[in-house]
Amino acid sequence: MSQRDEAARRTRPRLMPLPEAQWDARTRELLATAAQDPGGRIPNIFTTLVRHPDLYEQFMPFGGQLLLRGRLPEELRELLILRTAWNTGSRYEWGRHLPLARAAGVTDADIDRITEGPEAPGWTDLQRHLIRAADELNHEATMSDATWEALAEHFGDAELIEIAMLVGQYHMVAFFLNATGVELDPGFDGTGFAEGERDHE
Repeated sequence: MSQRDEAARRTRPRLMPLPEAQWDARTRELLATAAQDPGGRIPNIFTTLVRHPDLYEQFMPFGGQLLLRGRLPEELRELLILRTAWNTGSRYEWGRHLPLARAAGVTDADIDRITEGPEAPGWTDLQRHLIRAADELNHEATMSDATWEALAEHFGDAELIEIAMLVGQYHMVAFFLNATGVELDPGFDGTGFAEGERDHE
């Protein structure tokens, strides 16, 4: 069994979310601005990451810039994030971003295609280039000239930088989620995320 499959099947987190009874004044201040799920629950990713308050404080503005204030259209951003979640075996990332993707206009057919990769039938040319970029960054830590040039026909310099940084950001998040075993929050599921079927090459 690969390490990715071990992470996907882990039944107990290596690091538990910090219980509210242990929140000090700084923790409360940091978490006060975190996005909340219905009912006011703070997602496990935040209550786990806040165990390192200095890192949490610096991470949140950067993550927020890419997720909330980026230059890429929301639909294309979520395609890149979901393909990155698939490539890294991050069930948490996949489960949390499915509703965001659907709200941005990503269809169920698109979601199925994400698991199949850039050569799946039905992609537009731009979608195919983006999925390929996510794969190349995952496997080679760069983009091929062909992929870069294809994307440059649609995007300016800032957007091209953002594509690379977005995929890198969600790799980093997946590393944290997988290594610590953060559990997917109540009300979210990993629909479509069939462990053991990803390309692990």
